[in-house]
Amino acid sequence: MNVSVFDFHCDTALALLGEDMNQAGSLRQNRLHIDLERAAALGGYAQCFACFTTPLMEERISPVLAFERELATIQREVDKNLDLISIAYSPEEIEENQVAGKMSAILTLEGTAGFGYDPALLEDLYAIGFRITSLGWNEQNPLTGSHVTGGGLTDRGREYVREAQRLGMLVDVSHISDEGFWDILKITDAPIIATHSNSRAVWNNSRNLTDDMFRAICETGGVAGYNACAEFTGENPDLDTICDHFFHFLELDPSGTHIALGGDLDGVEALPHGFEGVQSWPVLAQRLLGRGMDEMTIQNIYWNNAMGVMKRAVCNHTK
Repeated sequence: MNVSVFDFHCDTALALLGEDMNQAGSLRQNRLHIDLERAAALGGYAQCFACFTTPLMEERISPVLAFERELATIQREVDKNLDLISIAYSPEEIEENQVAGKMSAILTLEGTAGFGYDPALLEDLYAIGFRITSLGWNEQNPLTGSHVTGGGLTDRGREYVREAQRLGMLVDVSHISDEGFWDILKITDAPIIATHSNSRAVWNNSRNLTDDMFRAICETGGVAGYNACAEFTGENPDLDTICDHFFHFLELDPSGTHIALGGDLDGVEALPHGFEGVQSWPVLAQRLLGRGMDEMTIQNIYWNNAMGVMKRAVCNHTK
């Protein structure tokens, strides 16, 4: 099945830098989970590239320096491959690129240590092109607790959420604590997304969403993106295990309009059997089709739902 793919999360920028955070590899062709030559075989491709930072990386590199190098890597690799991809600043630009047969790169924030957890800097980051932000990673920080540490939003965290939403930047709840999740839901006035989180009912892991969490995301007009990390998918997972997560979410959301992709490619140690990288999204689509999912629902999950929530974030910004 030929599909267009909109993936809400990857760590390819970090992976291209390598262990020493200096040697940026090629986005056009590499041995990672994602490169442009493999992605070009898809029916269309929009990829959210995360700039990942956490205080837990400080023994290796300062989060500020890591953020600068990851952003520079994305910008440089896009500039070197403008025949294939460009940074998209709006849903309209993503659609224009797709019509022109060009891929889109969207900038996102995974963790906030790289700019000092400062809500006042979000406007500048939005101007650069960042359209999605989490509040943290697996650590407790000045904004919130995490799924590892527990603990809800701080006053500064609430300020951060409100400022991001004022700008039209989507707030991402993957990695956050359960308490932090519900704190965000109490104050949100825009769609909430979990860029790369699966179903906790299918596989009980704190990185996954409970049914109540998923329903709450749906009520905001948001989406949850499937995370291809084997650890968050199941025991010895394969393509059918992946499908189980989609079908469970579909039971909770029969419209199929709040389910998306968030592969976490180049950010995980192991993938489910039969899923090897960006080239495997059509293979998974074919398996979903074989399990009884119709083509329209698959295209919604693979592309339309992500485009829809991006447009709703823009509408919220213009209110």
